[in-house]
Amino acid sequence: MSKVHVKTGDTVKIISGKDRGETGKVLAVSPKEGKVIVEGLNMVKKHVKPRRQGETGGIVDAEGAIYASKVMPVCPKCGKATRVGHKIEGDKKVRICKHCGAEL
Repeated sequence: MSKVHVKTGDTVKIISGKDRGETGKVLAVSPKEGKVIVEGLNMVKKHVKPRRQGETGGIVDAEGAIYASKVMPVCPKCGKATRVGHKIEGDKKVRICKHCGAEL
């Protein structure tokens, strides 16, 4: 299993692709594929079939997965897109901002 530098709930900035420069919240992380799903970004058209009687099908917009290497976490303190550092505090390992040293 490969590790991913972002977690569910993190605010991230897209650094490449069609949504470059946009920020959003991580909804899901797939470490096996190395991908993340970001709220409101990388929107794709999805064809949905009606599953029950009376339910309508059609084409809906949904968030598509994006490679984790194309996103950077945003520091809540300094507001910059940053690399993730690690620091051991007592018996816990915490993620820190490489710019200001704040906890992510």
